[in-house]
Order: sequence, then structure tokens, then C-alpha cells
Amino acid sequence: MAQSGERDQRLPNPLIASALPERYTSNMRPTAHNTRGRRIGLLGGSFDPAHLGHVHITREALKRFDLDEVWWLVSPGNPLKKRGPAPMNLRMRRARKVMQHPRVHISDIEAHLNTRYTAETLRALRQKFPFARFTWLMGADNLAQFHLWKDWDEIIETVPIGVLARPGERIDGRTAPAAQIYRRALLKGRQARLLSHADAPAWAFVNVPMRDISSTELRARGDWPS
Repeated sequence: MAQSGERDQRLPNPLIASALPERYTSNMRPTAHNTRGRRIGLLGGSFDPAHLGHVHITREALKRFDLDEVWWLVSPGNPLKKRGPAPMNLRMRRARKVMQHPRVHISDIEAHLNTRYTAETLRALRQKFPFARFTWLMGADNLAQFHLWKDWDEIIETVPIGVLARPGERIDGRTAPAAQIYRRALLKGRQARLLSHADAPAWAFVNVPMRDISSTELRARGDWPS
């Protein structure tokens, strides 16, 4: 979602999908019923464009935080960025092309909810899916500026937060104002796997090897509309 203020279905293989627990797979629409009790990671952003780095951290989040699924929340725009993103339909199509996984759902729900900031989106999602257990996912670069997000303290008091850090972002992330204020809520080491089961406030910081690619680089190379 663009932090939503701040950060800022593919058709799944039927052989894989058929082996999944019931509920739904990534090409089905989530409902209050089929999300009951599900541990769902939310990865928000403009995805302008989506790339293999997004795919990598999504797969890591599923594993490291014991999530049942991850939703990519493709944001209409980012209030902290002056430049507007590429058209939504183009970004959604790209996201579905690069992220093909039966436990990942690509969503433009933020546009339909008409929410602008992450805190607003979380309020709406929790009302729409009251029995789901959401975990907010972000990079360490977002954690460094998290205290600038609108109602950031409400976010961390509402849902657990999983931070995935690239090697060069580890120090900035751990010394971020929000990290210092909520240092006692940090799940360390192997406890990180319990994040999606925890009650807020709770957050975990995990280091993951990252692919050396970014949306900014893709636009600069001319591989994506700018």
C-alpha cells in the first residue's frame, strides 16, 4: 500500500493448489469466512514495478514468520512521494506475472477501500476480515522512517510487524526511533517465527540476503515507465 503513506492470479499450478489446505488459493477472492484464523502477511507498496526482490522477501516472510499466506497490497499512490506511479492496471499485471505462488494474493483492495494511509487501510481490513490474523511486513528502510508515518504508533499497537533487512540496512533499522521506542516488544532470534501468532505490540527483525535490484533501478534503466 504505499505506506500507504509511507513506504513509503496468476493461475496457480493446479497440482500445487490441490495439495493446499482448504480455504482459498491466490486466484480466489478472500472473504471473512475463508480467512478465519489465517495468519496473513501484508506487504504494501506501489510495486512500481514489482520485481524479484519483492518475490524473494515474500517467500522469506512466509517461512521466517510462519505465515499462511501473504497479500501484496498494490497502492494507488504513496503520499510521501512526489512522483506518481505507473497506472494501476499495469502494475497489477506486472505483479501477477512476477509473483506466481499459491499462497500469495495480489490485491488492489486499497483502491476499493479508498484509504490513503496504512493505518486507515488496516482499520478497514480488520473490519472486513475480523477473524484473520494480520502481520504487517516492511523493509528496514521503511522502519527507519516509520515514526514519520501517519498514526504509526496505532499501527504497531494493532498488528505485529515483520521487518526484513538487506545487509546494508541493518544498522539503520535497529537504531530507528520506532525500534528504540518499542525495543521491549522485539522478538529476537528464533522467537521471530512466533511473530504471526503474537499479539501486538510485537515486531521481529530478520536479516535476509537480498537480490541486488530495485524498482528505482528498473525505471532508471528504462525497463519500466517513469
